[in-house]
Order: sequence, then C-alpha cells, then structure tokens
Amino acid sequence: MKLGFIGTGNMAGAIMGGVIRSGLFRPEEIIGADLLETGRERVRSLYGINVTADNKEVEEKAEVIVLSVKPQYYESVIGEIKDAVKPEQLFITIAPGKTLAWLAEKFEKDVKIVRTMPNTPAMVGEGMTAVCPNEFVGEEELDYACRILSAFGKVEVVGEHLMDAVVSVSGSSPAYVFMLIEAMADAAVADGMPRAQAYKFAAQAVMGSAKMVLETGKHPGELKDMVCSPAGTTIGAVRVLEEKGFRSAVIEAMRACTDIAKGM
Repeated sequence: MKLGFIGTGNMAGAIMGGVIRSGLFRPEEIIGADLLETGRERVRSLYGINVTADNKEVEEKAEVIVLSVKPQYYESVIGEIKDAVKPEQLFITIAPGKTLAWLAEKFEKDVKIVRTMPNTPAMVGEGMTAVCPNEFVGEEELDYACRILSAFGKVEVVGEHLMDAVVSVSGSSPAYVFMLIEAMADAAVADGMPRAQAYKFAAQAVMGSAKMVLETGKHPGELKDMVCSPAGTTIGAVRVLEEKGFRSAVIEAMRACTDIAKGM
C-alpha cells in the first residue's frame, strides 16, 4: 500500500477523497484503520479503500502513514506501532499542539515526520494546510507530502513556531466564519427573507469576498473601502461593527484559540 491512515474520521476522509479524485492514488493503494466498524465501513463505502481494525497492519503495509486520530490518542497509537517503524516510512501528523520534538520523543527513534495543520474545508476541496517537516525529511519527501495535501486545497510550508497561530487563523477559523454566515442569515430572516435563501446569499457573499482577497492581491481594508460609499448603507453597518468591537472580538477569540493550542 502507498498510503495508510490510522483513524478514518472526517479529516482522513477529506484527504482520501482528495487524493483519489486527483488521481494521485487509486483506492486499492490506500488502507485505513479504525477501531470502530462504523468508521471502517463508512470509508470503504465512500472511497473503496482497504480497511482494517489493526493499526499495526497499516504500519506494516503503508509507505506514507497519516496519523489521523484525535490528539489525546497520539501517544497510545505511537506506542503501539513505534517498534515496527521502518526507516523509509514517512509520517504525516494532523494533531494541534503535538510538536516535532514531542513526536520524536514518543517514537524513540529517528523517524521522518511532516507535521501539518489542515482545516475542514478540505472536505470540499478548499482546505488550507500548513506543513512543517523534521530534519529527517528530504526535499523530495517534503514535495511528495505537499502533493498529497494539495489534493484537497492549498498548502504552505511554515516554521514550526507558527503552527499554533495556524490553528487559530486556519484550523479553527471555519467555525468563526460559519457563525458569521449564521448571524448574517438570521438578520436577513428577520428582514423577511426565507432562511434557505438567506444562507445562500450570506455564504456566497463570504465565498466571493474571500476570492477577491486571494485573486486581486488588494489589502482587505482597500476592498472594504471600495464597498463603503460616502453616507451609504455599508459604512453605516461598518460603524456599528466597530462600535460593537467586531475586530477586537475576532482577535481575542483567536488569541484564546492559540493559547489552548500551545497547551495541548
């Protein structure tokens, strides 16, 4: 097997779907392990991959292994497989707070590790993933890992000191955006718009605005000013957001997120 997963949750499924759709891997080249039969059957049904209840089977058969369990299970999973790790194997981790030093300590040997932080928009092919390799990962191996991760969105290599910031600005931020969309839709419903239509208008506005930032290269403040006509509706709304501490609330929320990530 070329690609293995220990854990078959939502993020693992997003990666599986992305690499299969891109043609990078065929389903028969992928194996996933999950203790729960429901998890195994879900990914087998959705993606046609090989599945097992045995983490060690993934370790034995896969060239690249994605550790896609929750952070609290990392230590026990690594303890289970570490003695059989082969020098040529490459591990991709997706757990916030689990540093390269911590991972090396748990493996108790020199292991090729690429620490990453993806986010849930990977499920629709629009993920944003930060990547940080350890000293044993060569340039070709890092490129290979980035090819895997770019199958479901954008990838950036960052210094490990930025990974906790990545958690707040990318990993957790879809939740903030969903709250914004929900609030915008609620306001539209209060003004008489049907709820399904309100969600569509709000979500499309967010998606289009994000695309303008990415594709025009303009500063977000400049794009905001383009919408704010003198004495107009938009500047009136912006004034209220500033009055209510909108930007400060976002910054403080992200700081709290980063602090929690640092302590994991």
